[in-house]
Amino acid sequence: MDTTKKQVEKNIVELATFYVGDALCGMDILQIQEINKLMMMTKVPQAPEYVLGILNLRGQIVTVIDLGKKLGMGETEASPDARNVIVNSTGSSVGLLVKKIGDVVAVDMVNKEHSPANMSGIQGKYFTGVYKRDNSLIGILDIDKVLGIDE
Repeated sequence: MDTTKKQVEKNIVELATFYVGDALCGMDILQIQEINKLMMMTKVPQAPEYVLGILNLRGQIVTVIDLGKKLGMGETEASPDARNVIVNSTGSSVGLLVKKIGDVVAVDMVNKEHSPANMSGIQGKYFTGVYKRDNSLIGILDIDKVLGIDE
């Protein structure tokens, strides 16, 4: 395999896409532990309003946040299409409630563009960039910023 082809393959990332409100967002599929339907949660007293509660996922405690609320796009409705995207971050698992799941899309990160300051009503600080498709934009979520890890 020549070095040019290896370089191209290094820049290709598979994004799992999902909707937060009407905005199409994505994140590296390697950051996702699993995706599941809504489960019974226990409310957490005095938690921020975007924290929906905690759930027991096969013996592991997972904090579930409403990604729409966290990103300032309003509450995510608990519909049949809504899903929890479970991500691993700094040794613990967090569930992100999203409106619905999209496709897995292979993107060349060389073509990633800077996020606009305000993308579909979402603050650009939560994104590493955007990827343009033929008929849509995918906001590439920076999960560490969403969870407040590197602020």
